[in-house]
Amino acid sequence: MDNTTTMLASSNVSESTLICYTPTMTTTNGVWQGDNPLDFSIPVFILQLTLIVVATRLFVFILKPFHQPRVIAEILGGLFLGPSVLGKYETFANIVFPLKSAMVLETMANIGLIYFLFLIGLEMDMSIVYRTGRKALSIAVAGMIFPFIVGIGLSFALNDRHESVNKFSYDLYLGIVVSATSFPVLARMLAELKLINTELGKLALSTSLINDMCAWVLLALAIALSEQNSTTMASVWVVLSNIFFVSFCFLVVRPAVTWLIKKTPEGRPFSEFQICVVLVGVMVSAFITDVIGTHSIFGAFVYGLVIPNGPLGAAIIEKLEDFVSGLLIPLFYAISGLKTNITLTQGSRSCAFIFTIVPLACFGKILGTLIVSILFEIPTRDGIVLGLVMNTKGLIEMIVLNIGREQKVLGDEIFSIMIIFTLIMTAIISPIVTLIYKPRKMLMPYKKKTMQSSRVDAELRVLVCIHAPRNVPTIINLLEATRPKKRSPICAYVLHLVELTGRASAMLVVHATRQSGGPALNKTQAQTEHIVTAFRNFEEHVSYVTVQPLTAVSPYSTMHEDICNAAEEKRVAIIIIPFHKKQTVDGDMLETNPALRMVNHNLLQTAPCSVGILVDRGLNGSNPLISNQASHQVAVLFFGGSDDREALSYGWRMSRHPNVNLTVMHFIQRKDETQTLKPDNDRLDDQRRLISNKLDEECINEMKMIVANDDSMSYIEKVVSNGEETVAAIRGMNNVNDLFIVGRGQGNSVSTLTEGLTDWSECPELGAIGDLLASSDFETTASVLVMNQYVAQGLDGEDIFVGERPWQSCDDFNNLRQQYRGRYTTGPMGANTQTSQFL
Repeated sequence: MDNTTTMLASSNVSESTLICYTPTMTTTNGVWQGDNPLDFSIPVFILQLTLIVVATRLFVFILKPFHQPRVIAEILGGLFLGPSVLGKYETFANIVFPLKSAMVLETMANIGLIYFLFLIGLEMDMSIVYRTGRKALSIAVAGMIFPFIVGIGLSFALNDRHESVNKFSYDLYLGIVVSATSFPVLARMLAELKLINTELGKLALSTSLINDMCAWVLLALAIALSEQNSTTMASVWVVLSNIFFVSFCFLVVRPAVTWLIKKTPEGRPFSEFQICVVLVGVMVSAFITDVIGTHSIFGAFVYGLVIPNGPLGAAIIEKLEDFVSGLLIPLFYAISGLKTNITLTQGSRSCAFIFTIVPLACFGKILGTLIVSILFEIPTRDGIVLGLVMNTKGLIEMIVLNIGREQKVLGDEIFSIMIIFTLIMTAIISPIVTLIYKPRKMLMPYKKKTMQSSRVDAELRVLVCIHAPRNVPTIINLLEATRPKKRSPICAYVLHLVELTGRASAMLVVHATRQSGGPALNKTQAQTEHIVTAFRNFEEHVSYVTVQPLTAVSPYSTMHEDICNAAEEKRVAIIIIPFHKKQTVDGDMLETNPALRMVNHNLLQTAPCSVGILVDRGLNGSNPLISNQASHQVAVLFFGGSDDREALSYGWRMSRHPNVNLTVMHFIQRKDETQTLKPDNDRLDDQRRLISNKLDEECINEMKMIVANDDSMSYIEKVVSNGEETVAAIRGMNNVNDLFIVGRGQGNSVSTLTEGLTDWSECPELGAIGDLLASSDFETTASVLVMNQYVAQGLDGEDIFVGERPWQSCDDFNNLRQQYRGRYTTGPMGANTQTSQFL
């Protein structure tokens, strides 16, 4: 063997196995030169990384319908490629995962782990732990003690430790794995179970944060005591060195980084040099803790904790999180699976151990949590659910097991057993909680589910949904123009919609209730604070407005459910949500995120109240907080039908504002082209159409009377025959308005008046007129509010009219509704149909 060859001991094999490694064989000269790419380290690593990512994504896809955490898919990917499945075939193992490649693979995984632990420390808000009080602290401690005792007790049943390792260190590793709770996995699970916004969810987050901190302290102690051939004095020096390192980080490094942040002018991005200094500090901290006898990840975690929450942390997270979380961390989880050999656990003793430790550990966590919960007067059912979710495993357990194996404290058998234990514990929690706990409360029905049925002398409750800070200015202007008064105040529930990802930082934004002006935890938190601050200023400067901020973290596929739940819980009359496109500088409408369109579509189908989709092109560019002289030109396009009556109701409410000028354009079909009624077999539809016509006529007549006594309002009738004339009439007024309010649905004659408009429709969810006004081809600078009125359903799915005229109670409508009910009972449902089933 020449001088360039180095003999290395692989961490994946016994100590006596030697692996030959040639440093010069890093990159290949190519197959045309006769080289085998798999003999070189970089091609092999790329192949391994590709297979791991593909296997992981495959299991993510398979487990998605079962709502399993992503960590399970990542570990299963490693198990599939490892000695449990494919790796047991010697040819595959020698070609794809040769022993000589273990060092490169594990080095990259550990680098990813170092930076991931740095990000976790960076995202952790220590103030949350300080604010939790005795309740969360007591639950966390009690929830760790009982399963810790279980882990120590069961360690006697399966003891494969080496003689050179003391019993205390061995028990400590097992106790940490059994008693710890994985905060990142728990946060995502709570969001998927729709518990993260509940009091139970917030308490679980606080408790898991404290649990995580305790686990890290215990891990540092376990590492210090598990060094082979270490003496008692050496362990003491390790502990003292770690205390000195932590103190130095908080007393010296944190003030230095704070000074660095203050030297950067507010609003300016951090320089490449500043970001580089912080990132190099991660490696330096990892190196120091590795040298003093702990582990490199502990130094990275502590270093992340001392970085002040704020714009610097947000900038680092934005640059690192996707790459580290999406590529390198799956590599670490997969390696844990590659090291696991399920065949080692097939013995009766191992199986008995697994089936014993899972229920005992779960019961111990529940028992400890429940006892303290009862002392703090938490309902028993909530205490049991809290104990269940605290059994969630993931990152910290994988780290403890891998370190224990590296330190030769845990053998291959116990390592494999505990990996399986972690998988089982995490996999069973979500289904069990789903079965036994239904967080949604049965809410009392309420009448004011539309703008039309909301009285003008009562509070108007509005739920406004925000995707990003750019949605804020126009919505604030819209609310201000809705004319809050002493007799008709506005309560605005501001719901920041955050996509559910694998990031714990996204979940923390729900939990961290910060005061305005405080440092941001991350980019998502910074956006939420910006949104809340803007609405708080609006509340302070505009009278008779109350703002209540909320946050919903959901995948886009179920985001509409959170919106509907919030609307029903807060008993709002209307939901206002931004359109999925935004206007560019040149006037085009650019799609921001295709998933947002599906959110709007799902919301229209399931909303418990009226919905307004806001196409944001700015609203007069005025800031109502600065100038009270802002004026708005608002136009309501009325064709007829429930949605148009809802649009008219909102427009009329806005017209009461002294700086709002309202124009109502009523489109009427020429008499000689009016559609004929349907045959007698559609008599029910004819009756419903007559009721709708009657309501349209009453609304318009009332509007005419109001316009006659109000100079700020104008009423225009346009007699048109087809869609071309309709478009021409709208184009004639589009340059003088700041806001169009239109109905989404179809009136009685709208099919003729909008003929041809739907042929090239880009967004059918806006309706024919809304789609026209939202199109880039229409060339307007006005925003558009597309109204969809809530219509109750009978038991057979037929629509029941529930709206009233916006300016007073509608006795004629009630009479018509009674007539409609009476006729309906003689219709298809039969003579015995009871009218009490209708609203």
